[in-house]
Amino acid sequence: MSHTQNPTRPQTTRDAVRPGLLRRLAAHWRGRPFGFAVGALAVLLGVMILLMPSAYVVETPGPTQDVLGESGGKKVIDVSGVPTHKDSGRLLLVTVNAAGVPGYPVSNAEALWGWADPQMLVMPQEAIFPVGQTSEEYERESQQEMTSSQDAAVTAGLDYAGKLGADVKGAKVTMHVDDIGGPSAGMMYALGLVDMLTPAEESAGTTVAGTGTIDDKGKVGAIGGIDLKMLGALRDGATWFLAPSANCDEVVGHVPEGLRDVKVSTLDDAYRALVAIGEGKGDALPRCTAG
Repeated sequence: MSHTQNPTRPQTTRDAVRPGLLRRLAAHWRGRPFGFAVGALAVLLGVMILLMPSAYVVETPGPTQDVLGESGGKKVIDVSGVPTHKDSGRLLLVTVNAAGVPGYPVSNAEALWGWADPQMLVMPQEAIFPVGQTSEEYERESQQEMTSSQDAAVTAGLDYAGKLGADVKGAKVTMHVDDIGGPSAGMMYALGLVDMLTPAEESAGTTVAGTGTIDDKGKVGAIGGIDLKMLGALRDGATWFLAPSANCDEVVGHVPEGLRDVKVSTLDDAYRALVAIGEGKGDALPRCTAG
């Protein structure tokens, strides 16, 4: 059976409202000057632009992780084959959250907000990652940097702990942390490993944060976003912050109240600083200076 539309169907309430509403809108706009319409259009375009994806990366203080603790139910630094020792303090690696990188878009409105917020850092995308890089490529590169950083930390940490007299022969070390990539946690991984392999309780219950890349020889290198990382360290209870000497120009003037920076260039510097802090002698340690 076929159905045809009834041309004499009574007009419904919805049908009656539409023409009336359209007429009122048309009358409203007819009564407005041309400049008003132009202004309204400009506002609409401005809103659309603010909602569009930005060409900038917005960074904020990210989470921290105690390298002497656990992440996702696994030890961050897992050592087998040799004796290990506990420390009552915490050694925090620090991070930044980045929006606007591949896979994590940010709007122009968020970027604009970032310019006005002192706890945010806004940078062009090309300063963070290559133009055209996919989210898969970005994640893969970040994880590769983390893996290389951990490998160097194991080598440097075992070598240094051995020089301190620790038993490292036959040591098997794995490192694990969830949702963190890049190379900037290398120094804290190595420092945590040395802490675990030596019998002294270096931190004496203190929370010490730090950042910096590390190579096989124990040299500490520069990282990005250090001012944001210091904010994250203070937020999560750190009172001391180990900063690469190569980043000192960015540290000076940005150390938040309640946090004390210490300049380090090597794993040896970092370990000696940790021991001094635990002994209550941290005030004598070198701070970052400009230039």
